[in-house]
Amino acid sequence: MSDLSVAIRTCLLGLLLMTARSSFSQQKTAATPSASAAKEKPLSKIRVLYFTDPVCSACWSIEPQLKKFLIEYGRYLNVEYKMGGLLQSWDTYDAGGIKTPADVSHHWDEMSKFSGMPIDGEVWMSDPLPSSFPPCVAVKAAQLQSSEKAAAYLRRLREMVMTEKKNICRWVNLQQAGLECGLDTARLRKDYVSQARTNFEEDLRMGSEYAVLGFPAIFFIRDGKKELVYGVHPFADYEKALKIFEANPVKKPAPANLAELFKEQARYATKEISEITGLPPEKAKMQLDALEKKGVIRRQPVKNSEIWVRK
Repeated sequence: MSDLSVAIRTCLLGLLLMTARSSFSQQKTAATPSASAAKEKPLSKIRVLYFTDPVCSACWSIEPQLKKFLIEYGRYLNVEYKMGGLLQSWDTYDAGGIKTPADVSHHWDEMSKFSGMPIDGEVWMSDPLPSSFPPCVAVKAAQLQSSEKAAAYLRRLREMVMTEKKNICRWVNLQQAGLECGLDTARLRKDYVSQARTNFEEDLRMGSEYAVLGFPAIFFIRDGKKELVYGVHPFADYEKALKIFEANPVKKPAPANLAELFKEQARYATKEISEITGLPPEKAKMQLDALEKKGVIRRQPVKNSEIWVRK
């Protein structure tokens, strides 16, 4: 792995609460056809480059907004997940007052309270990750099989480290996540030690080209225009970025029946269901409790909150 500049490669964990939003283009798009006309002609999809990392707590905290965004506007988007290499090694890491695994544990507790997403930083005390490079490479290996399964794999790795206190540098956990996401784990292992490493380095080079200094960094690109949403943002800011390229996007509503959501994804936090449905957290939890009583899902307690798991 090339020894790239830590200032470029690492996310400043102390700045993950930043909500600054930068625009790479102030150009206005031309008037677009009406919603009915947009339905009739093929879409020129917006390229979305999402620079992220499996151990980035800020990236985990925006899962509710992004899930809602993809449900409602996914037809306009072609999302590419680029791995950022948040933590190369503790021998070189020193950012935002975070120098040790114990510092991350405290930071994760703060991020959980800030975002409303369940996060348990105990893994950094009991079985600290030496680097985020192994799970980054594993995601690139998964992408060689299927972009859709790779996105589910990235999500599963986040769940493991954020809510289940599992060290996702360990192959046993990387393999288990692959099995759960329907990946060929023998091929995953083969690609993990070969082509995936080259692809990860390419992501790092692309991050340098796009001047990515922290995560999440999401670029919307089409017809020479670029728009960046950087840091932790509400749903409305992603919608605003989309409308720079599509003035009148047609929204696809989320399923009215929560059980339908769990057919598409096995696990959701209460915060995610609240964001997706527009229900206040307490009402979302009431509906989730009712679904649990029907035997559709089960509650998995997590520090500060819970995860709901499809049965």
